[in-house]
Amino acid sequence: MKKYIAAHKMIRVLLIIACILIAILLALVLFLKTWPAFGGRASETDMEDYEERADNYADGVFHNTEPFQIMAEETADDDNIMSHKGTEPKDSIPSGQPELGSGGMSAQVQVTWFGHSSLLLQIDGLNILIDPVFSERSSPVSFAGGRRFSRPSITAEELPDIDVIVLSHDHYDHMDYRTLKDMDSKVSRYVVPLGIENHLERWGIAPGKITNMAWWEEIQVQGLTIGCTPARHYSGRSIDDRNAALWASWVFKTEYVQIFESGDTGYGTHFQTIHEKYGDFDFVMLDCAQYDKRWPDVHMFPDESIQAATELGAKAAMPIHWGAFTLAEHPWDDPAERFVNAGEERGLTVVTPMIGETVKLDNAENYDKRWWREVD
Repeated sequence: MKKYIAAHKMIRVLLIIACILIAILLALVLFLKTWPAFGGRASETDMEDYEERADNYADGVFHNTEPFQIMAEETADDDNIMSHKGTEPKDSIPSGQPELGSGGMSAQVQVTWFGHSSLLLQIDGLNILIDPVFSERSSPVSFAGGRRFSRPSITAEELPDIDVIVLSHDHYDHMDYRTLKDMDSKVSRYVVPLGIENHLERWGIAPGKITNMAWWEEIQVQGLTIGCTPARHYSGRSIDDRNAALWASWVFKTEYVQIFESGDTGYGTHFQTIHEKYGDFDFVMLDCAQYDKRWPDVHMFPDESIQAATELGAKAAMPIHWGAFTLAEHPWDDPAERFVNAGEERGLTVVTPMIGETVKLDNAENYDKRWWREVD
């Protein structure tokens, strides 16, 4: 009898545990389906459009044109760490005060870096904001996930009116729900890779403000050519949408200047292909951080970034994708130190502004203070 009672109690306990686990699972599924930060999904009509426009779209997902693995089976041979600091700075990072008034109102071309890959390009009277992330965390929620270790000297609300927001892909450190929702009233247009429009539309952004693009497509915005070009990466905001949206790099071209922004990318032959189409670039902004020999296809090591700059025929280069979030195990300043070292060996002008500092491209060589060396 006692054994029967004990067994009965055990069954009740197991049933309670099972019910709790089922409830947690259902709550998780409900959260993933209803929380808007996870984004939207393509319709059948959307997918037919992607297949018609994109050579690298098949079976409902986008593909890289070179072999790609998120985690490598064999690790790359790259242990060339130059810094001995931690993955986050112990001291506060210095910041500059942006000079935003002139760039959007004159022919002066300038770039302001807000940390990681958030950039304001001001060219021919246009304000082009790239991958804006002004939230405290790189995450679908505000209470968990990767936290910034630096802050730009202004907020998203203090930015001027934005003519175009350009997004490279849908990862949380490049496409931030809270930032985009808060800024939408001052944004005239969004230019995004195929599939990203579904996220924006779910967030209440008017479809008429959004232009989606496949690789090698171009649009004109008041005389500025914006070209969507290849990258070597992947996409996804939830557990079941891997590569449902495209990832891209970007070309910005006028009659007088040509600029490249890499988005997130591993090194590949696409840089040579981009140069074959567009020729030399005056200024390039290149992913050079969050690298690891366990995922060598996903992000470039700094020496690869400089190789890419060389292949693009760059006159000047700036390291991005660093200085705000810790997404890999390398020292926080190692990307910049290695980027500068490799660039100077090639005789390349390497531009390293402080976060929030505005770089005027007509004298880009003057922005060469290696400020991180003074930060522990």
